[in-house]
Amino acid sequence: MPKAIKTIDSTSVNMKIEDKAMDLARRRGFIWGPSPNIYHGGVSGFYDWGPLGKLLKNKIENIIRKGFIFHGFWEVECPTIMPSKVWEASGHLEGFVDPVIRCKKCNSAFRVDSLIQENYPNEKVDGLTFTQLKKLIEKKKIKCPSCKGGLGEVESYNLMMRTTIGLNQEAYLRPETATTTYLLFPEYHRFFRTKMPFGVFQIGKAYRNEISPRQGVFRTREFTQAEGQLFVLKEHFSKFDKFDDEKRTILPLLPFGKKQTKVTLQDAIKKKFIKKKVYGWTLAAAYDIIKKIGFPENKIRIRQHNPKELAHYAEDAWDIEIKTERYGWFEICGVHDRKDYDLKRHAEYSKSKFAVQGEVPTIMEIAFGIERPTYCLLEESLREDKERDWLFFPPGVAPIDVAVFPLIKKDNLPKLAKEVFEGLDKEFVCTYDESGSIGRRYRRMDEVGTTLCITIDHDSLKDKTVTLREVSTMKQIRVNITDLKDTVRNILYGSLKFGK
Repeated sequence: MPKAIKTIDSTSVNMKIEDKAMDLARRRGFIWGPSPNIYHGGVSGFYDWGPLGKLLKNKIENIIRKGFIFHGFWEVECPTIMPSKVWEASGHLEGFVDPVIRCKKCNSAFRVDSLIQENYPNEKVDGLTFTQLKKLIEKKKIKCPSCKGGLGEVESYNLMMRTTIGLNQEAYLRPETATTTYLLFPEYHRFFRTKMPFGVFQIGKAYRNEISPRQGVFRTREFTQAEGQLFVLKEHFSKFDKFDDEKRTILPLLPFGKKQTKVTLQDAIKKKFIKKKVYGWTLAAAYDIIKKIGFPENKIRIRQHNPKELAHYAEDAWDIEIKTERYGWFEICGVHDRKDYDLKRHAEYSKSKFAVQGEVPTIMEIAFGIERPTYCLLEESLREDKERDWLFFPPGVAPIDVAVFPLIKKDNLPKLAKEVFEGLDKEFVCTYDESGSIGRRYRRMDEVGTTLCITIDHDSLKDKTVTLREVSTMKQIRVNITDLKDTVRNILYGSLKFGK
């Protein structure tokens, strides 16, 4: 795989790779915003995904979807708005808060932990109390980013977005998909014929009223989540049939208070980095999905939460993080042992029966955001050489799989090119382009990472073959039109290497 670059010289300005990535993202229709940009520059925390960004996001969403299905989870879809009683039961109304600090001069508000880490990326803030955060702000002499004024006290701020159902029923937009997934437990139990364990997942929108989101698409007020929930009983903690399928998986673990190490899942259990086999399997399943997106293994780590950092519902939690140029190590997936907290609370508040064999099930959770891995992959894919700036995506992940070109716009070449395009477009993400020189068309496709380009020339009219060009090597081969679909499919999704 071609190596990523650290800096790029663009328009006579030495730009860092992360700035080049965002420049390309805006210019070529991956990410636009803040939204709505035409109204005073938009509102922070809201972004538009342009045509290419949406295609890339769809590819990653489908990899995650297929990953959940491969590991035995079934997909559901639930409402994004629920009455306040649901969020009272889940604990969100009381406990879903962030530490916030206001400027004494301009009254701007900021999330404290994010503000500290923006100024001091290596500073550890996990698990700090409000008092400790305030002392750290004072020690580091951090000022208001807007006006450089002094900062006040650390306050508690609830992230829930409030709305109304009908005339006067108080409700909230969901801050994650998990809670709405749990409410169907009695239906799941019947659907799975009362057999435990079972897993479901949901992909959909979630909303958090962040005070001052300052990390682009990494921290937004509206985002897409993909969360899997595995419902288990205590007997599955140490005896879980699927564990043997993953026990030899090597995980890049960073246990709390220890150095990072590569260890098999089986040894991680033996060394007590991970307490429960079923939780270990869940962690390995999430790691497998991350690898299928196409990130290099040396840029993935699995970090255990500080016990003081754990959410109120969690027995254990590890984040799968990606090393980015812009933000350093950043979480793109959380794996949580949620105990039996959620089902107990909803059983209590709804007066419903959630027990199985006299026991309320425990939940193992895999929680992805879709926007974060999409940005990370875009940044990771940026390349340059002497001839071009371009993107290299893993096979099958590029926003556009195939571009089809007639060499020129006459001599019946466009007619045959459109026939080839229509044959491929039914299965792959394709684009057709006949404007400009063939060299310019190649460069346009290189810049957005299109994996394969197909050119129809005069020889194509004679022998029904086309030129197939691959983005990373720019090598070209001739392929018979009748073999084209199989060849493209094997390059994108099979084991066939280009030109073999």
